[in-house]
Amino acid sequence: MHLGRLTTRLGIAGAAAAAYGGLVRPRLLRWGATGEEVAGPYPGAELVPGGTRGATMAVTIDAPPDQVWPWLVQLGGDRAGWYSWDRLDNAGRPSAREIHPEWQHLAVGDRVAYRTRRHGPVDAWQVAALEPNRFLGLHGLSDLRGRPLDPDRPRPADHTEGLWGFRLDELPGGRTRLVIGGYETLRARWLVRSLSHWLGPLVVWIMQARMLAVLKRNAEHAARERTPTAASGRAA
Repeated sequence: MHLGRLTTRLGIAGAAAAAYGGLVRPRLLRWGATGEEVAGPYPGAELVPGGTRGATMAVTIDAPPDQVWPWLVQLGGDRAGWYSWDRLDNAGRPSAREIHPEWQHLAVGDRVAYRTRRHGPVDAWQVAALEPNRFLGLHGLSDLRGRPLDPDRPRPADHTEGLWGFRLDELPGGRTRLVIGGYETLRARWLVRSLSHWLGPLVVWIMQARMLAVLKRNAEHAARERTPTAASGRAA
């Protein structure tokens, strides 16, 4: 009896793992993205030597790129937040729901912080690429505990490095395609690599799908609010 139940449970677990690996995981890695967006070129490969393409996720926003860009520029734990599940990635501090002029200044080399409950904002990324209204690339390098590493010093045996990219593609009708992607490398023992392979896409999907939805909502709401003002200005 005990052996039979164990065999059944192992069979169920194996079937679930196969379903996740064959059906669910591939969809999480390309949530909302087209085949061309997944397989086509993406900026920043040279910024992560030896890196491989990470998850590629996308959404269409009913607002032009120059109205989506300000929401990206103000990303950060000590700025607008991450537009995701704030209790999980912003220490419970609500992400901004409007554009803040004081957070619109960003340049290559600037640091972008992540907010923790214990330590507040801590450095996590560095702006590695910036093309206004087109592309923002955040470079991260840390040990496996999430502590930032100096890119000018030799890497330890175990570390993770990646580029988190935000590409804006202009579409007809004053719309924008936001494509979030990038490159990553993980130097770690096999168990850590295995956990990252299986659980990483799920964690990224939980946070980033929410981010895409909130960015779309915020940018489209701001665009609608802006339209009557622009129209009245032209009439005057």
